[in-house]
Amino acid sequence: QMQLVESGGGLVQPGGSLRLSCAASGFTLDGYAIGWFRQAPGKERESVSCIMSDDDSTEYSDSVKGRFTISRNDAKNMVYLQMNDLQPEDTADYYCAAPYLSYYNPVCTDATYFDSWGQGIRVTVAS
Repeated sequence: QMQLVESGGGLVQPGGSLRLSCAASGFTLDGYAIGWFRQAPGKERESVSCIMSDDDSTEYSDSVKGRFTISRNDAKNMVYLQMNDLQPEDTADYYCAAPYLSYYNPVCTDATYFDSWGQGIRVTVAS
């Protein structure tokens, strides 16, 4: 069974940084595209970033481009989201997700392409 677990969230001041981790169990992340999504209170879930299954190319939403970096360490079965220059509007629950199929690149902005989801981790940006 594919399971994903996020960690690394918390409270940070505006301008600060956090690194979220997504750990996989029950499968090997190598060969899977992984997406990060977030959902702020009272808002719809939105795509944040994706890393592809084959060439590790990445995609970012306009709101985080230049501030967030997605990466993977297949040896550790982990995907990371480095978040810099955090702003109050980044406050949300963050989720990592994977499609069912390996070596398949989903439409990163569409959550329906992702089948396995972590439980989410809260990120709060406030002074």
